[in-house]
Amino acid sequence: MKADLHVHSHYSDGADSVENVIKKAKKAGVTAISFVDHDTVSGWPEQRRIAEVYGIQAIPGIEISAYDFKRQRKVHILGYHFTPEASAITNLCNGLLELRQSLSLWQVERIREAGFHVDTEAVIESAKPSATVYKQHIMKQLIDAPYTSKEYKFLYKSLFKGTGVAAGDIEYAAATDAVRAIVSDGGLAVVAHPGQLDSFDLIPELLEAGLGGIERNHFDHSSEDHRKVEELAQRYGLVMTGGSDYHGAFGTAIAPGDIISPEDVYIVKKL
Repeated sequence: MKADLHVHSHYSDGADSVENVIKKAKKAGVTAISFVDHDTVSGWPEQRRIAEVYGIQAIPGIEISAYDFKRQRKVHILGYHFTPEASAITNLCNGLLELRQSLSLWQVERIREAGFHVDTEAVIESAKPSATVYKQHIMKQLIDAPYTSKEYKFLYKSLFKGTGVAAGDIEYAAATDAVRAIVSDGGLAVVAHPGQLDSFDLIPELLEAGLGGIERNHFDHSSEDHRKVEELAQRYGLVMTGGSDYHGAFGTAIAPGDIISPEDVYIVKKL
């Protein structure tokens, strides 16, 4: 089995439709896939339906934007195989999505005040079917350069980072609350790319909340990160997952299936 358990679609901050992602995954020989769109499960009915058409196993997934308040760091929590209703997850994430939308619309206004030509309605329309605007949607209205280009990165940092006119962030959910919500809905909670966000110290503290896994395979992980993940997984009996973290044109140049989950990962065998 070849499982990519970390892809994104246009239901959050991915550039591609569900079908386009699944087509690319199928071409790459992927047999199981999980869309982990940020803070939303609204795409699940379409993901399940289209995956079935292409003969790929779809696994319910989400990536919750959370925070380690002890260390003052962002942390992302992946959730897999939760109940379709996902009531606890939805209750937690609805507030995050509202905050994200308010921030994004404020950012659009600030950017316009700074002299850039950007239309709020056009940004909102371009984000659909996502009901939430992300920075990638704003950037799409500002520049045609690729995400990986120097021009894109310069404009992004000058607007959204440091003293940029649109710099700012939302108040995230506590990582423990994100884990508990996923577990409450019958799912497996996994710390996403701990090497990217330096989340390793937090992992033992999430065990009591019900943490069940750690993401090992990710393009931002070094061999040292792999070693740390393997050590923690063995010590605490956690499963290891992985995936491409595909965002299409809104992210790193990578394709679905380029990075996959470890072959012996429990979640794939279970499903």
